[in-house]
Amino acid sequence: MLERTLFQSTGFRNTGPAGRRDGFEFRLRLPSYRGLRASLVDGVDVTIDGEAFGHEANRYLIGGSEFTLATLREAADVRWPMDEAGVVRVPKAGGLAPGVHEVTVRVRVRQSYIPIEFQPSVIVETRHATVVQP
Repeated sequence: MLERTLFQSTGFRNTGPAGRRDGFEFRLRLPSYRGLRASLVDGVDVTIDGEAFGHEANRYLIGGSEFTLATLREAADVRWPMDEAGVVRVPKAGGLAPGVHEVTVRVRVRQSYIPIEFQPSVIVETRHATVVQP
């Protein structure tokens, strides 16, 4: 079961082997009341303790497949179900230090029924989350 918040409290961790961390990842709930085609997700901007990571460099795991922003925009046959968390992988050499971090996510979503000049919709949330030492 997913939490009501966008940023899920489980799954916030560093990626890559110990001693050679290459980034971090977190679980994200779809910011919609129903499922959405993956191609309508226009990326997620992330800020950790004031350091910004733009949506262009991140990778996205939806429905068991990993996407770059370019491949995500072309994934018209992939759906992100409302009841399934997606994963955002953010490249950062060395990963994050163990401890509590302030995390802000800006989820960018395009909606087929909204005029293009008002797109994307950006849903913002800030939370504190903890990276634990393995």
